[in-house]
Amino acid sequence: MSVPSAAPPLIFSHMSDVVCLGEIMLRLTTPLHHRLADAPFLDLCFGGAEANVAVQLASLGRSAAFVSRLPSNELGDRCVEALRGRGVETRHILRGGARVGTYFVSPGFGPRATTVLYDRAHSAMSEAAVGDFDWDAVFAGARWFHWSGITPALSASCAQLSLEACKEAKRRGLTVSFDLNFRSKLWSSSEAAAALQPLMEWVDVCVCGADEAVSILGASAGDEAASLVQKYAFSHVAMTRRSGSDAHATGWQAMLYTGGCTVFSREYDLAIVDRIGTGDSFTGALIFSLMRGDSPQQAVEFAAAAGAWKHTIPGDWNRAAVAEIEALAAGQSGGSVQR
Repeated sequence: MSVPSAAPPLIFSHMSDVVCLGEIMLRLTTPLHHRLADAPFLDLCFGGAEANVAVQLASLGRSAAFVSRLPSNELGDRCVEALRGRGVETRHILRGGARVGTYFVSPGFGPRATTVLYDRAHSAMSEAAVGDFDWDAVFAGARWFHWSGITPALSASCAQLSLEACKEAKRRGLTVSFDLNFRSKLWSSSEAAAALQPLMEWVDVCVCGADEAVSILGASAGDEAASLVQKYAFSHVAMTRRSGSDAHATGWQAMLYTGGCTVFSREYDLAIVDRIGTGDSFTGALIFSLMRGDSPQQAVEFAAAAGAWKHTIPGDWNRAAVAEIEALAAGQSGGSVQR
């Protein structure tokens, strides 16, 4: 029996279940595994951790809003149109500032790693500040708020904005999820620890890597998830793990810790089309699964399958229907043609 293809995105024009705060950027990717210095042209799309989560949620049929700041120019317009085309609510994106942040991707292959070059200083979102957003309007009807450690890394004002958003979300009774998403090209581990640890009291669901949990959040090595729950009272801690040393292939598995128990997803051996955004797809699918009331085992399997699927999709944004992800989570592979 064939699996149905991804449904067309839904366009939401009113209140959204999930609100994501962050920066969306212009992504320019070299073709055919060229290094940036040798690229004859660049492929253009948009991406950014929190926007990727919103797109994943919308792809699965959940109403999601993206909150950000973009300049009032044609490039800002194109960002907004791209998000709307994927079914993401954009009416809370402020317009102002001078530029859209940009990042350049040089896909690796074999022993050569994929590299990212940022050009995002003084972007419109990095200049956003406390008081810019109408949180009554942003969170009206919402059940969940998602943010990541990238936003506080953009500027001191964005760090304060992240705190304001978390407080406003919790004041309204929303579940708050956080993906640490450490970026060494934006700040150091010590700077991240100093900024992020005080914000963890507002977080319910934490997604991070084991190394980040120790170096930035102060977890105990070897018992990272349980120690994070003990330290910050998170309801859930989720982590993904990779294995292998090639840029075009990886092993992939996820774990979820909640209620004193750890559950693991199945392991995937994956060929990589594009690994950027895979963690965001995992996070978006995890939010989706937890919101629909899945068990911890169901949630980690569904989220891991979404992340695995994203490895096959070029660009930052995943495209997959719930049935496709559920089929992959159940062990149905792509070894045959569906017709």
